[in-house]
Amino acid sequence: MNTTMLQLDELTMRFGGLVAINKLSLSVETGTIHALIGPNGAGKSTVFNCISRLYHPSSGRIFVGGEDVTAQPAHAMAKRGVARSFQNLELFNELTALENVMLGAHAVRDTSLLARLSPFSRGAREQAEMLLEQAGLADFRHARANSLDFGRQKMLEVARALAGSPRLLLLDEPAAGLRAREIARLDRMLTDLAAKGLTILLVEHVMQLVMAVSDHITVLSFGQKIAEGKPDEIRANPQVIEAYLGTREHAHG
Repeated sequence: MNTTMLQLDELTMRFGGLVAINKLSLSVETGTIHALIGPNGAGKSTVFNCISRLYHPSSGRIFVGGEDVTAQPAHAMAKRGVARSFQNLELFNELTALENVMLGAHAVRDTSLLARLSPFSRGAREQAEMLLEQAGLADFRHARANSLDFGRQKMLEVARALAGSPRLLLLDEPAAGLRAREIARLDRMLTDLAAKGLTILLVEHVMQLVMAVSDHITVLSFGQKIAEGKPDEIRANPQVIEAYLGTREHAHG
């Protein structure tokens, strides 16, 4: 059994003369939460865009579950068990929260869009209801997405990403805009999902969440890996503190 869910092998992404990612190699083990952190412009979202095949890397290889997916088109990744959220919200604003989550399963099922939203699609509806409950959105199931505040919209996007039952979940700043209580709920949700076998790659600036949930952390700066290790090791790494975390007091916060 392959215990590595995601492997990047010297991944490089150039935009003209700009090298956004420079020979990045990392492994994410199955059933773990692996955080990818670093200052703005470090290349984190570019890594996500390469993994989800929105970008074709300049060089290097990407493996999911041992399969080389470097040349796969973006639309094929959901069928390979890869789901993601976005830094900028990508919701269907005029649809309800329930309908948004039900649509999250559409990409990996053979049923039609109409069937996914049909009241007769009982399995999809029950799963969506469960995910909304986990995300703290059960009371807003019939609210239009654009009527929710930003924090609830972020949690809705996480719930929708989970609707396709992925094996690898890419979360791009899910805690941005969340209140302390919502961050605590997200903490519990992610920890529970990993305990059930889901593999999570997390990009996040809220260090309280990163340090609480992560099994392993990779730190990027200007597209290069500058450190890797367990949360306690990253907290104490002088290079990481200088490049990103700032003072030691902030690193522990």
